[in-house]
Amino acid sequence: MEQKIVNTSNELFLTYGFKSVTMDDIAEKLGMSKKTIYNYYKTKNDLVRACVMDIFNAVSEGIDQICIIGMNPIKELFEVKNFILNHLKSEKSSPLFQLKKYYPKFFYELQKKQFEVMSECVQENLTRGIERKLYRKEIDIDFISRIYFSGITMIKDIEIFPKGKNNMQELQTQYLEYHIRAIATKNGISELEKMLKNE
Repeated sequence: MEQKIVNTSNELFLTYGFKSVTMDDIAEKLGMSKKTIYNYYKTKNDLVRACVMDIFNAVSEGIDQICIIGMNPIKELFEVKNFILNHLKSEKSSPLFQLKKYYPKFFYELQKKQFEVMSECVQENLTRGIERKLYRKEIDIDFISRIYFSGITMIKDIEIFPKGKNNMQELQTQYLEYHIRAIATKNGISELEKMLKNE
């Protein structure tokens, strides 16, 4: 029952935003009373935190599964991008913006966890890219992984990239192209251009 509450809440939160969805909305969608939900989560804050961690764990596990394959590092970045876009309904609402505005403690906790996971994944990607002569050998792996995380986080900020003006799929692709062109060898650029043709 607890996981069912989290799954349904996540569906609503990602579609309409963390602030917009009420406990009444969740209870109605589940076909149960709010009292039943409160047996598991004393407050909406408790439920929001559980949902945020559930989303984080699901996305992290999916990214790990992609990284384990050990595919071409440039293709891997596109696979991760597509997985995240498919998993999160970021086009329908601004869940991260609402999370940051109304639940800042959870937002920064999530960001810290994301950095820890992504930093390791991106550093491994960069190392393999250098080994395969797709990325330039002189790049600073730690610096680039931090810049990558900063950029991928920044393009989700609707104050900087307003909804309506920017499509998240296009933004993510443009950012990947920007990132890869900055670090790639000629072979890497060729591989990037193949990936862009398939987008």
